[in-house]
Amino acid sequence: MESQLEKVLAEIAARQDTVGALLANRQGLCLGAKGNINPSVSGIGMAISEQVAKLEPNSAVPATICLYSGNMRCVIQKDGEITGVIFKQQAAAQAGSAAN
Repeated sequence: MESQLEKVLAEIAARQDTVGALLANRQGLCLGAKGNINPSVSGIGMAISEQVAKLEPNSAVPATICLYSGNMRCVIQKDGEITGVIFKQQAAAQAGSAAN
């Protein structure tokens, strides 16, 4: 399983706009991280995903949370026992329109 997680993280980190990515388990412990991301945010990401999942507990589709700050975007999604946290750099044109 660890090699599968490493493969997924490498694929996510290779995307052009991705700054960093991590995967966390159900307890919020970091299972792996790539790029410029602090592994200690794994617990916060997991807690946010747990709370958002309570908004629609019977949904078959996992909730996706997008947080924006300046020209950075944080995308959080929980799928089963694993929570993914991805930091992305926004393009200058997108950052300007998001601020309006």
